[in-house]
Amino acid sequence: MSIFVKSKFIPIALVAGFLLLTVDGEYRKVKAGTCAAGSSCGVQPIKFVPGQRITVEVVNLTQSLVQIQQLYGTDAIAIVPGQVQSFVKGGNTNPNFSMTFWDIQGLPLKLNILKTDSRNLRIEVRPGARIPGDRSVYLQDDGRVEVL
Repeated sequence: MSIFVKSKFIPIALVAGFLLLTVDGEYRKVKAGTCAAGSSCGVQPIKFVPGQRITVEVVNLTQSLVQIQQLYGTDAIAIVPGQVQSFVKGGNTNPNFSMTFWDIQGLPLKLNILKTDSRNLRIEVRPGARIPGDRSVYLQDDGRVEVL
């Protein structure tokens, strides 16, 4: 008499057991749904109406002097720690803009962008953790704001 029972389910059970033992336990949760108001759909990109005039507010939240320069038209401006500098940008004659940022000591920067209302963009300049850090903000032709 044999101690092994012949069954067509044994190979399936062995494969299933092997797969369960070799899974490393890293699972990613997937959630389906719509992004209706009040739901948690992740961070949406900051966007303005293309061609709309907006006020750009730059705040230096670092401990050192930060230089900013609007590309195509201005010299660099120094912003001391805690200072707020405002610019009006956009409109039909200048629908998009680019602005570069650098720490005078060469330290990396982190740029946080916030849309405080329908016509205001706040750029918070903070100390960065990684080199080279964030170096520019670009208002694209389609109204999206991008940090590079």
